[in-house]
Amino acid sequence: MRLHHLALRVANIDQTVTYYRDTFGLEVIRDERPRALWLELADGSLIMLETRGADEPGIPSGSKELVAFEVDAETKSRIRQRALDTGCFDGDTEHTVYLRDPDGRRLAVSTYPLKRPNTRP
Repeated sequence: MRLHHLALRVANIDQTVTYYRDTFGLEVIRDERPRALWLELADGSLIMLETRGADEPGIPSGSKELVAFEVDAETKSRIRQRALDTGCFDGDTEHTVYLRDPDGRRLAVSTYPLKRPNTRP
């Protein structure tokens, strides 16, 4: 099993797509604004931004829920600087930089070396 897509409900799809495109360099591959928009990750999986309904709650302030993306050290450094420059930086550790998107969703880019078990002979 692997990730197919993440569907993120957002208050302002235009503001949010600009954030994800500019901060992470993600490409828009399907645009159905104002309802939805798809961004592609390097492995072919997707982030689907979907406009949140007026009756849906937003992200709780200070939430520690997290979506983390694997990156190389150069990309992590670039995104860290971008986060500092744009005011969305939310801390860092040796391997991981934390950010907040326009809805307050906590995101991260990480170089932490995951030890994945070899499931195939």
